[in-house]
Amino acid sequence: MTWDEWDNAKADVTAQRQTSMRLNQLPDGPGGEGQANLVVNQDDLGGVGHEAFMLHSRLQKGADIAGAGSDKEGAGSTMQAAAALKGSNFALGGELEATVSVWTSQVKSVLQACAHISNHLDYSKKTHAENDAAIAASLRNRDGSAVTVSRLAEYFK
Repeated sequence: MTWDEWDNAKADVTAQRQTSMRLNQLPDGPGGEGQANLVVNQDDLGGVGHEAFMLHSRLQKGADIAGAGSDKEGAGSTMQAAAALKGSNFALGGELEATVSVWTSQVKSVLQACAHISNHLDYSKKTHAENDAAIAASLRNRDGSAVTVSRLAEYFK
């Protein structure tokens, strides 16, 4: 390939690519006005929060290998096995203890995340309900009747 052919090939590729800007919004016109991109209903938030709470409950009960099969001192069966292996000079005993420690730490992190999700969604539901009530109250006349559309339009000028 000669230098001219290379320049021509680059020019052809450049001409085929059209550089343009794309804004992250809907254009004006049909379907672009007054339609929300994201809609979340209170029931949706409640459902996700409930699932996070249920997952937290199931994990708390089912993933506790450190406390499963506890003896009088509170050591679970896995830790008892680790102690027995260490007592017999098996390296596996220390590794099993480390595994239980890492597992417990990871389970606590997931439990904390589930609790955070559940609590945050409960907070969001409550906050949005309060905001909706405040907006509804601000859009009422003194006598309790709804504000007219022409008066609402003044807010958006």
